[in-house]
Amino acid sequence: MMSVEVERKFVCNADTLKTLEKIGAVCLGQRQFCDQYFDTPKFELTLRDLWLRKRKECWELKCPTAVNGTIETSGEQSKAAALCSRYKEITNLPEIQLRLKEVLKDVCNDRETETSRSQEDESWLSKMNLVCFAEFTTVRRSFTLEEEGVQIDLDQADFGYSVGEIEVLVPEGGDVQSALEKIERTAGMLGLTGDQRVEGKMNVYLKRNYPEHYAKLLSEHVL
Repeated sequence: MMSVEVERKFVCNADTLKTLEKIGAVCLGQRQFCDQYFDTPKFELTLRDLWLRKRKECWELKCPTAVNGTIETSGEQSKAAALCSRYKEITNLPEIQLRLKEVLKDVCNDRETETSRSQEDESWLSKMNLVCFAEFTTVRRSFTLEEEGVQIDLDQADFGYSVGEIEVLVPEGGDVQSALEKIERTAGMLGLTGDQRVEGKMNVYLKRNYPEHYAKLLSEHVL
């Protein structure tokens, strides 16, 4: 089952932990993971807002979701929605490979049509001309609230950037509006003000390390 990740990023500061304690958030523990992101040398995935990631031997493709046009949003609601990102997450490797083939039709070697079923065999990457363009390690502390399905992550990336995320996972076709409301309520409890979108780890990583790639993504309105 595919899910849609609805999340709002926020700036962590020295008081964030105290605030989480005050609102009764339960700590789920701390973990560390390394993320690798892949694209073609011409950035044919990321310029389409497609993000192929490998984390702990698991592959994931994040694809933008069409915003549900049937939701009636007042000015306030659409402002809250604008602070959130929505991505469909595909975690099944054969499905990821099929999706990539559709997108990278011109790049793929036509003779090599079979998809790799195995996590270990990564020859499919070179067949699709995919290379790792970003790699960093994150220490993440996760919290959960009484509010069903809300997770708060505090991330510290090894390139010196910290960011918080309020996240709700919605089954595909599920109630995105309700997820947005939960995120908005949680943001209120955390005392988050301001209506500027906060940059994620990848944005900051690219801005610092690969300004040309970052500029291209900006000009295509991906970031």
